[in-house]
Amino acid sequence: MNVERPDADSCDLLCLDLPVAEDIRTRMPPLPALEQAAAAAKALADPTRLTVAAALAAGGELCVCDLAWVVGQAQNLVSHHLRHLRTAGLAASRRDGRLVMYTLTDRGHALLSTLLAPTTATPA
Repeated sequence: MNVERPDADSCDLLCLDLPVAEDIRTRMPPLPALEQAAAAAKALADPTRLTVAAALAAGGELCVCDLAWVVGQAQNLVSHHLRHLRTAGLAASRRDGRLVMYTLTDRGHALLSTLLAPTTATPA
């Protein structure tokens, strides 16, 4: 029986390599950039939003009516999720007469392709 210690994820002694650690610290993105990246990742953490984003990636520019049909959800729910994607900078919209058309931004495409990329891990 292998019992894991409660503190198994931390070192038993202080082994800080200060020059390496300080070099890494100076190259870390600033907090506002990390917060923005976390918000974008969080926006795609919802399965419905991820589905809406995937539909936009496949369809290019779509209105809420088309998106609702594609993802099989109510228009008001899809509209709600599109607002989240827009707020996170992953989708953009434009008015075309009485229609509002949505597209993924470059950032939205990049994050979505990373999330939905096929894994190359070999089965055990």
